[in-house]
Amino acid sequence: MEAITLDRTLDWNALRPCALYLDVDGTLLDIAPTPDAVEVPPGLTAALAVVARGLGGALALVSGRTLAALDRLFRPLSVAAVGIHGAEVRTAGDPPRTADYLARQLDGIRAELTARIAEWPGAFVEDKGPALALHHRASRIDERIIGRAMAALAELAGPEFVLLHGKRVFELKPAALSKATGIAALHGTAAFAGRTPVCIGDDLTDESAFAYANQAGGLSIRVGRTDAAGSATATAARFCVDSPGEVRAWLARLASGMETAP
Repeated sequence: MEAITLDRTLDWNALRPCALYLDVDGTLLDIAPTPDAVEVPPGLTAALAVVARGLGGALALVSGRTLAALDRLFRPLSVAAVGIHGAEVRTAGDPPRTADYLARQLDGIRAELTARIAEWPGAFVEDKGPALALHHRASRIDERIIGRAMAALAELAGPEFVLLHGKRVFELKPAALSKATGIAALHGTAAFAGRTPVCIGDDLTDESAFAYANQAGGLSIRVGRTDAAGSATATAARFCVDSPGEVRAWLARLASGMETAP
């Protein structure tokens, strides 16, 4: 990965023909002990709205969170979004497309995981419907123990699901869906069509988005150069920045420039 300065690489003129796909946790927002504990810094929602308008609507939040959770975080922002790693896709102002049928296939795994969670004090399950996330940031249990149990549950879930290992989280999600499939669905809509994709993320779950951007001749940018353990990470991203704060500051400056642009 090559370190870049966002202001120099993607000023308003460079970004104008692009579509911007932004991960949330670890990219726009600082990681918190639990998903509900994150904070949206003052001014970020307004900056996203201005940048989205400046790009003609070609800005999307691309997250493992549900669309409902994204809406609660960034209210009253109304932009296109990909939720649950591609299981939900929504263009701005339109109802979402969802993969609810996959949620029913996880009923047995959901019950088993609920029974097992007591063995891992400090860990908790985030039930997203078609995906189940086991967060263990606050647990002292060796993550290898949790990982082996989650791998066994993934086997029981069958080939339609895959297990992802993110930053202190294991997530069982639909195998055929990803952030890349969600981005591809958006890229076929009017606001995004014909634009160069710029994908910014921070974790394993963003790798498919990075690969999509690379294949489409766009920009793939990772936030941070190491994984949760502090080790250098293998990634498809071709560029990197240091922190979510750097991304937020860039968006704020973009928004300021767009408000004064002719």
